[in-house]
Amino acid sequence: MGGISRRSVLGGLAAVGLAAAAAARAQAYPSRPVRVVVPFGAGGVADITIRIVAEKLSEKLGQRFVVENMPGAGGVAAARAALAGAPDGHTLAMLTNGTAISVPLFARRPFDPRTDFVPVSTLGTFDFLFAVNAASEFKTLGDLIRRAKEKPGSLNVATIAVGSSQHLSSVLFRTEAGVDLAHVPFRSTPDALVSLLRNDSHLLIDTQAALRSGLEGGQVRALASSGPRRSTAMPDLPTVREAGVGTFDVTSWNALFAPKGTPESVIGTLHGSLRDILAAADVKARLLDLGIESRSETPTELAERLRSDIEKWRAVIERAGIPKQ
Repeated sequence: MGGISRRSVLGGLAAVGLAAAAAARAQAYPSRPVRVVVPFGAGGVADITIRIVAEKLSEKLGQRFVVENMPGAGGVAAARAALAGAPDGHTLAMLTNGTAISVPLFARRPFDPRTDFVPVSTLGTFDFLFAVNAASEFKTLGDLIRRAKEKPGSLNVATIAVGSSQHLSSVLFRTEAGVDLAHVPFRSTPDALVSLLRNDSHLLIDTQAALRSGLEGGQVRALASSGPRRSTAMPDLPTVREAGVGTFDVTSWNALFAPKGTPESVIGTLHGSLRDILAAADVKARLLDLGIESRSETPTELAERLRSDIEKWRAVIERAGIPKQ
């Protein structure tokens, strides 16, 4: 009996020791600087968002969170770089609604965001603005819709590149509003904005941050926002739904993901830290200034957001007959 009892005690001590070691490893995260790979260039909304968050994560967790910009079609380069790192939480990736769009848009992809990554937390959500030249005759989106129905094909809508979130928002708008608008793609927002100011384009769809200078300078007038309810950033601006397009909803998002296999304890540490950071008044204010509503969703909620958006945009792409890239 004494031997059995001794073995039981030793086994129990060993189990306690393993649990303590695991707890110590979890508490030690992060043990070195963390790379956060972003599929966009410096200076854009996504980049500014993650830099605000990375600064706060560095302060909270005691290690530097270093943002690495790797722009490229479909976020492929950024995803590859993130997946090349060990799944230990020291390499993370920003994924967006653009990632969801890329799943049905690209014929061949070297990664699948649903299986190669695990969600950590949403960082924020934001709407697109439907904007016109400030001198435009269209005072409301309803005015523009009526003209488009009276004279099909007489108006056009400008966005950045084919396959972008802005472009597919215009596709969804044309379908749900029942209007015939010609699409004019541009390489960048500044190019599209010049077209609008020259009256070569009649409507421009882009983010509040991208249109900020034109809005503040009085050259551009926003007619509507794309979300299901009015944006906290621009509460006086009606939604596309309020213009009579009753089912329209385009909500963009940025989020943090980790390579598959990252320990749940690390995901928990990151998510808990982000939940606190994104609820802080100063962070909320800084993001809202960019038109972004800070938001921390659970990994489960974020996984469902990704899945839902993939299916939503798959239907839009197929209905519009947009060829796979």
